[in-house]
Amino acid sequence: MLRQFIALVLISASAALLALALRQAPSSKRTLMVYCAAGMKQPVEHIAHQYEKETGARIELQFGGTGTLLSQLRIAKKGDLFIAADEDSFEEAKKLGVIEESLSLAEQHPVIAVAEGNPKSVLTLADLSRPDVRLALPNPEAASIGKVAKKLLGNQWENLAATAAVMKPTVTEIAADVKLGASDAALVWDSTVPQFEGLEMINVPELSSHSERVSVGVLKTATSSVEALKFARYLAAPDKGGSIFQEQGFQIVAGDRWLEKPELILYSGGVNRPAIEGLVQEFASREGISVTTVFNGCGILCAAMKTMKDSSSPKFPDVYYACDVCFVPPVAEHFPEAVLLTEAEIVIAVPKGNPRGIHTLADLAQSGLRVGLCNAEQSTLGFMTAGILRSMNLFDGVNKNASSQVPTGDFLVNQLRTGSLDAAVVYRTNIQKQLEHFEAIALPADKAQAVQPFAVRKDSPNRELGKRLLAYLRAHKESFEKAGFVWRGDSAPVKSTELEIPDYLKQK
Repeated sequence: MLRQFIALVLISASAALLALALRQAPSSKRTLMVYCAAGMKQPVEHIAHQYEKETGARIELQFGGTGTLLSQLRIAKKGDLFIAADEDSFEEAKKLGVIEESLSLAEQHPVIAVAEGNPKSVLTLADLSRPDVRLALPNPEAASIGKVAKKLLGNQWENLAATAAVMKPTVTEIAADVKLGASDAALVWDSTVPQFEGLEMINVPELSSHSERVSVGVLKTATSSVEALKFARYLAAPDKGGSIFQEQGFQIVAGDRWLEKPELILYSGGVNRPAIEGLVQEFASREGISVTTVFNGCGILCAAMKTMKDSSSPKFPDVYYACDVCFVPPVAEHFPEAVLLTEAEIVIAVPKGNPRGIHTLADLAQSGLRVGLCNAEQSTLGFMTAGILRSMNLFDGVNKNASSQVPTGDFLVNQLRTGSLDAAVVYRTNIQKQLEHFEAIALPADKAQAVQPFAVRKDSPNRELGKRLLAYLRAHKESFEKAGFVWRGDSAPVKSTELEIPDYLKQK
């Protein structure tokens, strides 16, 4: 009996260990389902095969005309990635609500494909209507090149369609017809021609001056955003997918270098922390990357960047979210363009009931008042406060009462809460979640607004990743408004040299 008992214990223990090992063992190879426009078949197959060898992932590719694939996406409601050959189709996918993130891969142009040597001497668009030229056209309902060509040519398209020998759903089918001699000419992408031996392209101004962006989008149905975005980054990386696209006739666009787990460095003014801290963590989790975030006064952040001297330092920030536009000029050479994302109101914060009867900035100069101000050299709020006070001839009177000068407004709020201060100049967002303890005294309307610009460094190795972070923040307007900001994130980017800064806030 004892032996049987020991045997049962050992069997149970072994089973438990086996179950634990199975739980901890790596999962079976991941499979990503990718819908891809037919014109990208050769490079994408090559890239997918290389990616599978390097990572152990599995890529399932489904090719077709872009329009056909869009219909499948709408009906199937499954898949991880969608690669479109033209911008309108990609925008249509966004409108259908099937895409989350997007990455640019390449550019291509419409051309005429003919057999090598151009035996029918096709030189112009008009030549395609000659009775001795058998023309193959892409179906505009199914193929991107067909839709684009129809849009560009207008009535000319209708004339070509009336005389075409054949119309097919994908660009590769009509290119193959020319290669095999079944057709004399076809409207294709310039990137299609190098993929078929024995073809050459004819550029005509009505078509070839136009370019279309090839993009990959992460589908909302993706089973793992981390895995989908990882392959998307690989497709777009100039040293990985980009080099293969280029080899096969595509004009590649700028992408981030390939890293399996990139690190994005974000410098942010302290005022932005309540709105973005959680969003940045969500973004990092979704992308499967790491984000190093440094929150501080913008004076300190700019000084740190200047100390590094140039952006070659691995610690130089990829993105910068300042507390106000006045702290962009010191680093404008690295951040030449910004999106004005939010506004934050500057106020005088006082304890509930306003026991010292403070109603204006001038009241902060009253005798015996303990006033909290941010440090003008370390923070945007301090710099703006000093500028506002000087413009109103109040600086000396208020500054003599400044019993505390700190880098960020949240420190002042804590001191107000403990009774160490009677009043403090802070952002309204600093007291947004503690309104039961404080009152906000408004400043003059023309001096009360700080505008927060978000900028991506021009030479960042993670520039596209930084742009996606910006897009993620812009998609979560409600988080900013909940934190007390006024939303401005739908506006177009502004050049740093064109930012409007009042004279009293211009840095010398």
